[in-house]
Amino acid sequence: MPIATPAQYRAMLDAANKGNYAFPAINVTSISTINAALDAFTAKKSDGIIQFSTGAGEFASGQSVKDAVHGCIVLAEAAHLLAAKHNVLIALHTDHCQAKKVDGFLKPLIEATAKRRAEGRGNLFQSHMFDGSELPLADNMKISQELLKLCAAQDIILEVEAGCVGGEEDGIDHSGIANEKLYTTPEDMVAVYQALNGLGRYMFAATFGNVHGHYKPGAVKLRPDILRDGQKAVISKFGAAAEFDLVFHGGSGTPTDQIRETLEYGVVKMNIDTDTQYAFTRPIADFMFKNYDKVMMIDGEIGDKKSYDPRAYLKVAEKGVAARMGAACDDLQSTGKTIFGTV
Repeated sequence: MPIATPAQYRAMLDAANKGNYAFPAINVTSISTINAALDAFTAKKSDGIIQFSTGAGEFASGQSVKDAVHGCIVLAEAAHLLAAKHNVLIALHTDHCQAKKVDGFLKPLIEATAKRRAEGRGNLFQSHMFDGSELPLADNMKISQELLKLCAAQDIILEVEAGCVGGEEDGIDHSGIANEKLYTTPEDMVAVYQALNGLGRYMFAATFGNVHGHYKPGAVKLRPDILRDGQKAVISKFGAAAEFDLVFHGGSGTPTDQIRETLEYGVVKMNIDTDTQYAFTRPIADFMFKNYDKVMMIDGEIGDKKSYDPRAYLKVAEKGVAARMGAACDDLQSTGKTIFGTV
């Protein structure tokens, strides 16, 4: 099955919202991590979202090139070909594009989809994220409005954010952000709806104390009730049709009960990156420790080619990521709920 069409992606989000489940959205950087995600979604019979950051694009384009747009296009085209062998629906998304990168990253990728559509092919991407969280809300929404119109013209869903996700990820550092910025207010959520309603379909990353990265238990003070209260404020003012499709950033390390609580309040997408990075690296470290004398030429020996062949340890890394993503499908209750073949 090819990557989900825009209509199928909308149906995925509608089904998740109605069914109180969400899709794991995994940040990938390579063919190996794309395949790990596809294997996990297929094994769990779950639809899902594969996403690329600016850093992933730079990495994928090559160390001497470092072209985020080119690298993301390469990864997206690869995902289209690889997903065709799987019987679940997959959407492609880009993560955290800040205002200073809109012209050089987000707009060229929207244009890449426009070019593909003009050639009679499907969308390259189904959604993109604009991260205007560092801006005053009015400025954030002004840029969001412009981008949403551009996305809607190409049948692309835009993800926006109000309030800051704490911690650091892929060069975006909010580790020193003021505590109150970590919690989106009901008034902010009403303002977001008023600014974007009627311009196109969008998802909203409202923050409720969530952070990027891993922290010891108790260090992160999540307040899912922020999402509940914000949804209530919007629905009470504009009606049930105004309910947001919410996005949970910084999902790694979150207790399952708190993940499940957010599903009750309209979360349909949860980003996962830190956990899958560890799930990729941990099996490689284990492989290296156990096969040290085989992957290294020690004391005049020649090692073991089968062990230092990169495929040997990348295979175990893929399995590690697939296992972690499978657990995410279970946590988010998307397991067994693919709508492949029904839309």
